[in-house]
This record gives sequence, structure tokens and C-alpha cells, in this order.
Amino acid sequence: MTDLSERAPDQILLLAPDLLGESLALQINSAEPKLEVFLKPEQLTKHPCLVIWFIESIQTPISIQIEQRRLQEHWQPAQVLLLLPGHQSLKPADLLQFDCPGLLQDPDLKTLLLAIKTLRGGGRVVRLKERFQENYIPKPSPIGLGQWLLVSGIQQIDFDLKIIDQILTSSTNSQLQDIFLQGRKRELKFAKSFLYTLWGSTSTSIREAQYKASRQRNVFGSLSSENEGTTITLKKRDAKGVWTAIRGRLEEYVSNELTNSTAIDLAIDALNESRQRELLLALLRQLDEVIQKLRDSKNIQHGYTETWSALQPELRQQALRQMIGSYIRLPLRGTLTPVVDHLITQSDPTLSDDELPDPTHMLDPLLLDRPLLVGGQLLAADDPRALIQLELLFSNWIIRTSELVGAEVIEACGSWPELRRYLLKSHLISTRELERLRNHLNSQNRWKNLIERPIQLYESKRLLYKLRNGSIEPVLVMEPRDDELRQLGWWQQQVALLVEARDALAPQIQSLIKRIGDLMVIILTQVVGRAIGLIGRGIAQGMGRSLGKG
Repeated sequence: MTDLSERAPDQILLLAPDLLGESLALQINSAEPKLEVFLKPEQLTKHPCLVIWFIESIQTPISIQIEQRRLQEHWQPAQVLLLLPGHQSLKPADLLQFDCPGLLQDPDLKTLLLAIKTLRGGGRVVRLKERFQENYIPKPSPIGLGQWLLVSGIQQIDFDLKIIDQILTSSTNSQLQDIFLQGRKRELKFAKSFLYTLWGSTSTSIREAQYKASRQRNVFGSLSSENEGTTITLKKRDAKGVWTAIRGRLEEYVSNELTNSTAIDLAIDALNESRQRELLLALLRQLDEVIQKLRDSKNIQHGYTETWSALQPELRQQALRQMIGSYIRLPLRGTLTPVVDHLITQSDPTLSDDELPDPTHMLDPLLLDRPLLVGGQLLAADDPRALIQLELLFSNWIIRTSELVGAEVIEACGSWPELRRYLLKSHLISTRELERLRNHLNSQNRWKNLIERPIQLYESKRLLYKLRNGSIEPVLVMEPRDDELRQLGWWQQQVALLVEARDALAPQIQSLIKRIGDLMVIILTQVVGRAIGLIGRGIAQGMGRSLGKG
């Protein structure tokens, strides 16, 4: 005999105002006949599969967090879904503090039903909007002359770069016009980098954040395919589910055309759009295979960093093979030569990027289920804040690894002219343009290694690259880098020493200038001013006597 309780619909507890709760319960019941929604706990006939709590206003976030924890503890193992109002004054970063499996802001019925289905399957859903209340005005911060020149200059350069990109995308340009526009674009990017070097200081990152905020960029929206906020969906909350979500997002980003929003030139910009996309997708597939291989390894608990490092050359070679094709042959000095085999033979397996973070930061949460340190808190990998941080680390790895492959491709194209048409953009077929790009990239790398990297190490900063909304964006993060600072060469240590000397002498120079200024004020007011006053008084008295005699 069939048990009737097995065919009974699952029950949901909805905590909301009466009118809204009744309307929402009726809509859910009509859309999902296998669900029963009740507005009061005493109406339940069995343990609910989900608890939905509608919050009318967020006045005290701490009290909401406390009540949310009570609901989760009382109704375990049922998941808790928070419904937030559309207009509130908290930022998405603050809303993510609500460690809740479901977090929706002003959802429609379709979004709510999809979230209910995901939560019932043991997943996690977060959908937050980026817009705040109109009456919410952030407290203005003082801005100096250097920061004002930096922000205004960057805005003007970005405006000109957008115009140039629009002209380049049109098909009516001649090859000569494209060459001129590409040169102008490089000049503007160099000017942008020079502005950061000239006016950048310890507060540069703060000013950059304010400038990006003015353009409505949200660092916590990195998992959103929309422009309006944060969207995270996890089918499962384990390590495999987290990696599946990150891989899906990264695949979506790199499948579309990417725009270089950094202040520097990248080697992958030389590749044509199809090769660039294939390279990034190939690296993502290779990364997925390496993670699966490490996860299946029997020796993973005793350390996997050696295996990870040993697999990097092979990983780049396989990505190169997938980008070009295993059977492609092109003429080289009159002989048909396999492209991939030749490039792999000429490549340097020891090539690496010193700016890549420790791989354990992004692999430990996925391979060993260890928490991730974010903002001074140890968070599980399925926490939205930890998941966003992991995506940033994997995005940075893909971009920097693709830069290593792209640099080797450009180097090979210098001695193999037929390869340029197959891999590079049309304007780089010219030997002059290709050599100019190679020289510029080499100069740029030397400047970064000799000047910028020692300064970043001394300031405990690391430059990461983030994929978001069809663009590659730079992100400066703070982390201790004292060990790397001690390993610098002599010249790089002198650069760091100069920065330290500047910081040490700056207060003394400012004090000296202030004292000189005070002395000048005293001289001008007490000495020169009084002397001028006495002279004027004598002239006035003399004129008075002469007028009296007249």
C-alpha cells in the first residue's frame, strides 16, 4: 500500500505581512501545485522544507542577522530565504553579511520560484540590486590637487579611448587610418600609466575606488552577468558546486569579446578575437582538468603544490595546441611546418609570472574544503564573499597565464611572417607594427619589474586582473609580501629604499616648508609691512605740511 505522506506536497512557511503574505502564498500555490505555503507556524502539519522571511525595512542589520540565525537554528534542516525590499540604503557588500542560503532583493514571481527550486535542491541563491535609495548620499571625502588632476585626466583619457574604439570598430576605415588610431591609442594608454605614476600615492587606490564608484562599478558584482547587481546561483553548496558555478561564469565571460580596461597593453590584445577567445577557453578547460586530476590524487592531503607547478608547462602547451589546432601547417622558409610542434619546441618551460599569488589560496577551498580568509573572516567556499574572491583569483590566473602564452606567440611571429595572418590582428601583419609592439611590451615589462613591482611589494599590494562584463579590469588588493620583498635584487631593493626614504623625509620637508612659510609671513607682516607703513605715514605727513604751507 502506498504511503499517503509520500505524495503529500511539501510545505513552506512564509513570514510576511498579512496582505502581502496572502497574495504571495496564493501565487506560489497556483504556480507550484506540489507546494503548500502557510503564513503561521501553527498551520503546519509537518516540518517545512523552506522558510521565507520578507523584511519590510532594514533599519538595524545586526538584529536581522540575529533573528535570521534563530530561524535557521529553529527550523533546521529547512533553508531560510530572505526577501529584501527594493529600496534600501545598504550596499551589496553589507547585504552579503547576511549569511543566508537565499537572499533576494525585490524579486518577481519567476525569480522567486527558481530560487525556491534551487534551495530545495540544497543550493544557494543571491540576487541583489546595485541601486540604493535616492536619499542615500555617501559622505564626501577631501580631495587634493594631485588626486583631482589624476581623476580628471583619467576621465578625459577614457573618453578619448572610447571614441577611438568606436572608430576602429567601423568597417569604413582605411589601413592607414587604423595605424594612426592604434598609435594614438598607445599614446593615451601610456599617458594614463604616466598619470598613475606621477600623481599616484598611498591614497591612489582609494581615489580609484571612488572614481570607479562614480562610474557605477561594483566590485561585489563580479559574479553577475547583469549590470544591476550581484547574482549568484549554486546548484550544490559543496566544493564541486562552487567550482562549477565559477567555471560557468568564467566561461560566459571569455566566450564574448573582451575589452582591455587596464592602463597597460596586454600580449593577448595582439591575437585576433577568435584566437584570443579560443586561448582563454582552452586555459579554462585545462584548469578544470588539472583541478579534477588533483582532486582524484591520492597524495593530495600531503601537498599538491609541487604537482601544480609541474603541470603548468604542460597546461600551457595543451592550451596552445587547442588554440591553434594539432594539424595546422604553414610555410616556414619554404617548408610546410607543423605550427604547434614548432611553437612548443621554441617555448620556454621555465617561464612564470612572479605576480601570480600562492595557488593554495584558490585551490585549498576547492580541494581540501578549507575556509578562505576574506576581510578578516574565515568563510566557507560557498559563502558569496568567498566565492567572489575565488572567482577573482581564477580570473587573474587565466589572464596572466594567457599573457605568458601570448608573449611566446608574438615572439614566434617575429621570425615567422606567415604565422601573423593566422594568429594576430590585421594591423600587426606589418613588420614595423609588430616590432613596435614587441619593443613596447618589453619596455613595459622591464619598467614593471624594476620600478613598479618593488613599490607594490613595499606597499603590500598585488595587482590582479578581473573578468567582468566583457572587460579585463585591474584590481589592487592588500596582502603581506615581506618574503617577496626580501628576495628582490639589488636594484629593486634600492627602489624600495627610495620610497622608504621619501616617506621618512616627507614629514620633515613639510615641517621645514611650513616653518619657512611662517618665517616669510613674519618678515612680510612685521618687518616689510611696518616699514612700508612708516614710509607711507612719512609721505602723508610731508604732503600734509606742504599742502598746509600752500
